[in-house]
Amino acid sequence: MLPIPQQPLDRPSHGANKALGGRDLASGDRDVLGTPVTELNTPLVTLEERALTHNARTMAEWCREHGVLLAPHGKTTMSPQLWQLQLDEGAWGITLANVPQLRVARRFGHRRLMLANSLTSPADIAWASAEASEGVRLVSWADSAGTVELLRQHAGQGPLEVMVELGGVGGRTGARTVEEALEVARAVHDAPNLLLSGVGGYEGALAHERTEADLGIAREYLGRVAELHRAAAGLYDVERPFLSAGGSAFFDVVAEVLRPAAEQTGADVIVRAGAYLVHDAGFCRGVSPLTGTEHEFASAMTGWARVVSQPEPGLAIVDVGRRDVSFDVGLPTVAAACQAPGGPEREFRGEVVELNDQHGYVRYGEDQEPPRVGEVLRLNLSHPCTVLDKWAVLPVLDAEGTVTDLVTTYF
Repeated sequence: MLPIPQQPLDRPSHGANKALGGRDLASGDRDVLGTPVTELNTPLVTLEERALTHNARTMAEWCREHGVLLAPHGKTTMSPQLWQLQLDEGAWGITLANVPQLRVARRFGHRRLMLANSLTSPADIAWASAEASEGVRLVSWADSAGTVELLRQHAGQGPLEVMVELGGVGGRTGARTVEEALEVARAVHDAPNLLLSGVGGYEGALAHERTEADLGIAREYLGRVAELHRAAAGLYDVERPFLSAGGSAFFDVVAEVLRPAAEQTGADVIVRAGAYLVHDAGFCRGVSPLTGTEHEFASAMTGWARVVSQPEPGLAIVDVGRRDVSFDVGLPTVAAACQAPGGPEREFRGEVVELNDQHGYVRYGEDQEPPRVGEVLRLNLSHPCTVLDKWAVLPVLDAEGTVTDLVTTYF
């Protein structure tokens, strides 16, 4: 069973009763524990306990073997339960993307946090500084002198830890050259209430697939991060600075390129992969460096959709739509058909070719026995970041298909 948070927050009702036929999970009703998945309603997304545990352990072991720290990106799940699972397996801390997410982490007691973004609101800077003064290790990013000046003005007495972000032309945030980033590092170092604690960025903003071309782009970018780190070596205000990069697609390249620079200078590499935990059979499987190895991650989420119409040959309409599953980097694919979620299956293959708010269009070939109205299709999903944000509560299943836990999200 997954760890349960000790400080539950008030929850919005979005998605709370979709999975369980009107049962109000937002109220904290846990009577559903022990229920077979076959009794749950569609539309439905379930998580697999065995896969979650396997993935958390596999990533933790990989990081230990490769001499890097792990601060998984919590914005993927926004679930303190799942963050705790990652921390219990040895993660250094949790990465978040914005201040509301940081506040959730603090309300659940997390004290090692990285903000993979810049603090630019005076109120947010003051709040972060107050948290740091209470002993919370909260590291944010800066990519310009303007950001550093805002931090200096509003961080109070500090000290507030700051890492310098290096980006690339056409990418997202981050100083565009090593020289520009080094100037930012000097500004952080010179500010009396700021501590320069590392450098880093996100290679996934520049490279997107596991092609040789994109691997080369990632290596070149990470080489510039290592160059920046060496140039900033005399400016760091902490004993062991950080070099941080690495989403779920290139964490192997991060270790390959950044670890030698870290070892030479007494620094630590932190990878921030997040989607490895609730891995999928679509986008994540295609980009993960462990796919095809004996240690590959397991898909930990499944969609279930009931056929509500079969209006023409080769087309079935199901009750899963944009409100239920992701559609930004791959639509769901159909793995099998069954009478109920998790029930006995028959072979059926199809593609979800379009999604409306509450309906999906499933196309299938002439070689497939048509799905019957009322049948349930088991779906392989893609990109957990935009599946989980649609559900306030998700049931977790054991190997027998029984609900053993409920994961609550805080998007």
